[in-house]
Amino acid sequence: MPWKTKSPVDLRKEFMNRVLRGETVTQLCREYGISRKTGDKFKQRYKRLGEPGLVDQSRAPKVIPHRTPPELVKLIVEERKLHPTWGPRKLKVVLEERLDHELPAASTIGDILSQAGLVTGRRRNRRVPPQPTTLREATAPNDVWCIDYKGQFRLGNRSLCYPLTLTDQHSRFLVGCEAMARISDEGAREACEEVFRRYGLPKVIRSDNGIPFASSGLANLTKLSAYWMRLGIELERIRPAHPEENGQHERMHRTLKFETTRPPRTNLLQQQECFDAFIEEFNTQRPHEALNMKRPAQVYRPSPRKMPVELPEPEYRDHDDVVYVHRCGSLFFRRRKVFLSNALALQPIGLREENDGRWLVTFMNLDLGHLDGAGFLAR
Repeated sequence: MPWKTKSPVDLRKEFMNRVLRGETVTQLCREYGISRKTGDKFKQRYKRLGEPGLVDQSRAPKVIPHRTPPELVKLIVEERKLHPTWGPRKLKVVLEERLDHELPAASTIGDILSQAGLVTGRRRNRRVPPQPTTLREATAPNDVWCIDYKGQFRLGNRSLCYPLTLTDQHSRFLVGCEAMARISDEGAREACEEVFRRYGLPKVIRSDNGIPFASSGLANLTKLSAYWMRLGIELERIRPAHPEENGQHERMHRTLKFETTRPPRTNLLQQQECFDAFIEEFNTQRPHEALNMKRPAQVYRPSPRKMPVELPEPEYRDHDDVVYVHRCGSLFFRRRKVFLSNALALQPIGLREENDGRWLVTFMNLDLGHLDGAGFLAR
């Protein structure tokens, strides 16, 4: 049988029962290990409240001297109703000028408005969790390219450098390493365009789930990944917190860091010269164990898919209509403005009416969701 334990309330009841039977308070206080003052306190509570008086009492103050007076609360609420868009700080300034005395802090006024139901929470942006894809094994050059930003480091002039790197997974060939002053969608696109013109287009680009390769928006698209899709390049994304799925690229980063950033160069131009020298050595001179000690340049061949002069227009043969997304990322549907994604700004998308009356929205080969009378529902 388990031991029976007594709670403080049980001990207080036992204490009072013995007091009522005639035992002295002084002796009982000594036995229970409490002061005479505490014993008298519970005795007085018992006389006033009975057994409920032996339960732990609330320590909340009965009087709060700094509580905002009800008349002032009413005035704040009425002023807010007259000016629904005014925040606590504006209300505080205006009311202090009118009343000629100091009001509670703006945070307190905010709490008053919230308790009165006069604060509307901000609409949160639609966030889409990362959606990793199936990863394929590259069996030939240009089947899969890997792209990533190597961790930033500080140059000699104290500015930061963010190297953007691209490798061919099959041959380990380092197709690009660009020293950048910041992580940038536009900068990454320019670097990709230069590499595409030199080596052609890969079938697949593999990346992590970070900016500018992926986002928390619709289908995790960014302007850069939408641009890749327009070129007919498929997207692959590794699982969050699993850099080993892009392991060989990460291994190259370790070598890059050791040989080009210790010590770092003075500025971006000098650092780029260092990266260019590393690319030449890595591709043409350094034997690679995974290639049976061949050099990556001995295995790699440029892609037969050349970089087009202009972006090809997508074909939506199974769709009823092709429309362009507005530069703000919205689509006008049945005289309504429906937001899709900033990543799709100025991109052509396909619309197809389904049997249930909804409209399927497609970008390239990616079905994004459905439009109906209530708006847009992402897949």
